[in-house]
Amino acid sequence: MKQPKIKNMEDFASVSGISRPTISKYFNDPGSVRKSTRERIEHALEKFDYRPNMYAVNQNRRLTKNIGVVVPYLSDPFFAEMARNIENLITAAGYRPVLLGSHGDPQQEVDNLNNLRSIKPAGVLLAPLGRTSNQEQLRTFCKEIPTVLFDSNIGEIGEAFVGSDNEQSVGLIVEYLCRTGEPPAFFEMKTPTNPNAIKRHNAYIKAMERLGHEPYLIQVDGEGWDFEEVGFRGGTRVIAARDLPTNTILCSNDRLAIGFLSAAFEAGLRVGLGKSCALRIAGNDDHPFSRYSCPTLTTVSQDYASIAKKSAETLFDLIDSGKRRKKRETTYIEGKLVMRGSA
Repeated sequence: MKQPKIKNMEDFASVSGISRPTISKYFNDPGSVRKSTRERIEHALEKFDYRPNMYAVNQNRRLTKNIGVVVPYLSDPFFAEMARNIENLITAAGYRPVLLGSHGDPQQEVDNLNNLRSIKPAGVLLAPLGRTSNQEQLRTFCKEIPTVLFDSNIGEIGEAFVGSDNEQSVGLIVEYLCRTGEPPAFFEMKTPTNPNAIKRHNAYIKAMERLGHEPYLIQVDGEGWDFEEVGFRGGTRVIAARDLPTNTILCSNDRLAIGFLSAAFEAGLRVGLGKSCALRIAGNDDHPFSRYSCPTLTTVSQDYASIAKKSAETLFDLIDSGKRRKKRETTYIEGKLVMRGSA
């Protein structure tokens, strides 16, 4: 027999046989109801596949001052720097930041969001894993709690997205590399982890064709977030195979480029701008470590401060208005060319 469609807590109370006040008490604090009652509610939630709209619930009670911040890896200096900027903005606005890292694990990402549910956040800033994210779970969460995505834009999820303009950024560095030397080949993973990698792939091809050059892709094996290792192993292979059609390599991100720099050093190849140099290597992102590589890495920056500021302000507006947006807002922020010693 088909289960009745549950639209709200009143419907759920009716079909479950549990009083509306008890259900509200459970959703405010599961530990405040008796264990037997909690088990009944949780069994009914599973049976009827019901999850309340916590955003609507929050409008009927005072919101907490917590704001969740979820990133793929807090240990990655890129996300640590982004989180630092966001944390400062949240604190200055009078909220309490709750920072969580997903460790590259899609289940941990879902668990982080479920843990945030339990503290009833006023809103969430989410940098999703990307390709491996459980989009259905993320979409359900974002319907309940005001959420702004940053860095990785997936599936029209959340009220808004703020991130880097990959087409502009990649076009900028491709033009620079073509103007100052041989046109670049593009070094990337066959199976990209983050949607930004796909956009950069497409932006590279578009920029090369616009400038009248044949695109050349160097795709290497590797999955996950160990980009330096992938860059080193892949770079070592293509250097050993003499599989480079040009002396200029543009890597999909700085961490791949740092691995490629290490592979070139191991092979005895000098990287840089002089006549004695065998290769030029460049990256994307202006990762915090890129200014300390050897040679220092030419790259195109993401504007950490502007992305953090726009993401936080968008979320604050959502919280203050108490209204959901009819149309999802998307903001792309331009990058800047950072010329260093590697290219």
